[in-house]
Amino acid sequence: MYFLYNIAIYLTGFLLKIVSLFNKKLLLFVQGRKETFNKLSSAISKNDQTIWFHCASLGEFEQGRPIIEKIRSKYPHYKIVLTFFSPSGYEVRKNYAFADVVTYLPLDTKINAKKFLEIVHPSMAVFVKYEFWPNILKALKKQNTETILVSGIFRENQAFFKSYGGWMKNSLKAFSHFFVQNEASYKLLQQIGFKNVTLSGDTRFDRVYEITNQDNDLPFMEDFIQNKYTLVAGSTWPKDEAHLVNYINFHASENEKFVIAPHNMNEKTIGELKNSIHKKTTLFSDKKRDNDAQVFIVDTIGILTKIYSYSNAAYIGGGFENGIHNILEPATFGVPLVIGPNYKKFQEAIDLVHLGACDVVKDSAALNEHLSRLFKDVAYRIKKGDISKNYIEENIGATKIILNYMTDKI
Repeated sequence: MYFLYNIAIYLTGFLLKIVSLFNKKLLLFVQGRKETFNKLSSAISKNDQTIWFHCASLGEFEQGRPIIEKIRSKYPHYKIVLTFFSPSGYEVRKNYAFADVVTYLPLDTKINAKKFLEIVHPSMAVFVKYEFWPNILKALKKQNTETILVSGIFRENQAFFKSYGGWMKNSLKAFSHFFVQNEASYKLLQQIGFKNVTLSGDTRFDRVYEITNQDNDLPFMEDFIQNKYTLVAGSTWPKDEAHLVNYINFHASENEKFVIAPHNMNEKTIGELKNSIHKKTTLFSDKKRDNDAQVFIVDTIGILTKIYSYSNAAYIGGGFENGIHNILEPATFGVPLVIGPNYKKFQEAIDLVHLGACDVVKDSAALNEHLSRLFKDVAYRIKKGDISKNYIEENIGATKIILNYMTDKI
């Protein structure tokens, strides 16, 4: 199987070069990797001490971020190398100030793995949540590099736990220690013989909790909401927006304000969204924003987290598409939450629904009912918001556990 894997990786690399000619995201994926070794060689010398962090994409970066920033502060003489697999992570964080070099992870061929580790020569390698690349892990094991997994998640349908997955299970031997999010992951690793496992929880809780202590002031938000009840709808997709617009157009009180931050910043889709709303609407990009508008469309990136701090309730998008986006960011501000039906892949969403902080809606009628009650029933709203905040506070601490381990090994 390992032999077939290596053939598949080479074939994948060849096919990606062809397909990327017709796909913008894949073109970034291919072209970005052409620069990987030059960027690394320019930033790292043989005498540098390095710590390497790998994240699949943006969500995993947010899990690794609190650890990266604490390590940067405590060990400023170490160079931090941050790699991404996905363009959606790299393109957003390629200028991340707490890393000395940010680049794509090269495809997992034997040659690339050897060359990558020769240049980076990490004292420690930190993988966030998942992404198990056999050739890279094999090379790390061969070099006896301290390698850890943080905020790890394992599921019983993964190859490690199947009769045919022995070669993948063998790659896990590269890890010096596993820090996992939940008991199910802990037990799965124990069952296949790994005892070097700690149930630490998810570092994202530490990250979002820290957000509440930062400066979240946005004067333009204060000017817009004018002390009125405000629903913030974050990372919305067209199907989310269709249900939200139905409520805004036909059911919302004039005393409700709405902030919509679409996931897709395409100018055409932003225009279509604005035109579908019958109430007065203003855009972040408007040269002169109308603060008397009832709806504010945020057609920019990077400020949604701070915007959530101004919400009385939050709708998290994606639940009518492939899955909800970050539900912890609004939860940390102690607000009630509303999501669409596709959330079962996210443990934090399952927890918040179970606890009663989050309502799940399956259609416009259900959304209308929930949003109307959240607006009218202050006690109900506060109760659900308190559950959100308590959930975050009860789950912080993973970063400290991991840092204690890393400090002993660095």
